[in-house]
Amino acid sequence: MYMKKVLAIIPARFASTRFPGKPLADIGGKSMIQRVYEQVLSCSGISQVLIATDNLLIKETAEGFGAKVVMTNENCVSGTDRCAEALSSIGGSWDVVLNVQGDEPFIRPEQLDELISRMDSPDVQIGTLVSQIKTEADVQNPNVVKAVLAQSGKALYFSRSAIPFVRGGKEGEWLHQADFFRHVGLYAFRQNVLEEVAQLPPGKLELAESLEQLRWLESGFSIYAAETVWESHGIDTPEDLENALKFLS
Repeated sequence: MYMKKVLAIIPARFASTRFPGKPLADIGGKSMIQRVYEQVLSCSGISQVLIATDNLLIKETAEGFGAKVVMTNENCVSGTDRCAEALSSIGGSWDVVLNVQGDEPFIRPEQLDELISRMDSPDVQIGTLVSQIKTEADVQNPNVVKAVLAQSGKALYFSRSAIPFVRGGKEGEWLHQADFFRHVGLYAFRQNVLEEVAQLPPGKLELAESLEQLRWLESGFSIYAAETVWESHGIDTPEDLENALKFLS
């Protein structure tokens, strides 16, 4: 059986608008970035893991727990841009490059395996994950990004709005009338595709919704999603961190 050569990059920046210093936040005695790193490292399908950051304190912390770190430009607009710069720095040839967000301390190796498996088809340029939404509040929450997929798993659109719109459906009962999927913000790229999308200018859809994956769709790249049953516990705010500590306990 052919084993894919998979590079996992964890972009981590200090200057988060909603949560400055987020990668260094303490979660049960370990920094968030260490928890992400250890979860990714535990996935047997990954050949190499590195952290891409623009901050010396994050670099020192990560090297302290044994991680390989690549310094990147503080002006990187997105995690994907940071991954592309890190890839350029280390070079090499890779079958798949993963972008694993630095604020997913509870990411499971099973999810990463699902993401890597989505790249088995050579036609898939970009892979990602979705999970079924189970509450009406999440359907209507603009901070929960929704995905609409073709039967093949090809992404048709991502939005902060509730999509699909249930015409004539009673408010609070949409979940009974349609399937809704939450986008889990992990990506797998072909190496050449990551290098190409990092050169794209922002698109109108991306600027409207503040979702970088819309830039890729608008430019004609295809994204395919695998459905995961595992819950995602990404941390965007200090309130999310409080919930994460409850989850950990």
